[in-house]
Amino acid sequence: TTAEHRIRRDDKIMPKTRPRGVGVNVAGFIAGRLLTMWPLPALLQGVRPEWVTLVLIYWCMALPYRIGIGWAWLAGLMLDVSTGSLLGQHALALSIVAFLTLKLHQRIRIFPLMQQGFAILVLVAMAQLINLWISGIINTPPRSWTYWLPSLISAMLWPWLFVVMRGTRRHFRVK
Repeated sequence: TTAEHRIRRDDKIMPKTRPRGVGVNVAGFIAGRLLTMWPLPALLQGVRPEWVTLVLIYWCMALPYRIGIGWAWLAGLMLDVSTGSLLGQHALALSIVAFLTLKLHQRIRIFPLMQQGFAILVLVAMAQLINLWISGIINTPPRSWTYWLPSLISAMLWPWLFVVMRGTRRHFRVK
């Protein structure tokens, strides 16, 4: 083959490889956005999990060398546009969550799933705290303590979401 298709690594000629599964990563974020926008009855509207944040945390833990702050920023902008919130609000929150997840992913990964749920609770609550701070600055704060319920629901759903996303990642051999 030609020289363009090969690279030199440790004195060995090896074919170039493309990262596998970028489509699976994108599909995960799109699914998270669609679940965020899915219509729910008014009674359940306040307990909707933070799907995009959960997907971001999973991918940052599973593929820390590929999914990072840039992906978080884009997912946040996508969420800002689709929910009609202040442009950059979710992008900032998700970028900070991605940064913390990337810094702590090796520690979080060794925990059992139920203990990981506590770390997820803290990370999702931090994203909500940043969104609350920004909402306070633009004078639209929430009116009730139920604002924090999505963090709790997200932490309780984490074990099942983790198993589903890990199965998807293994099925499509995303590395």
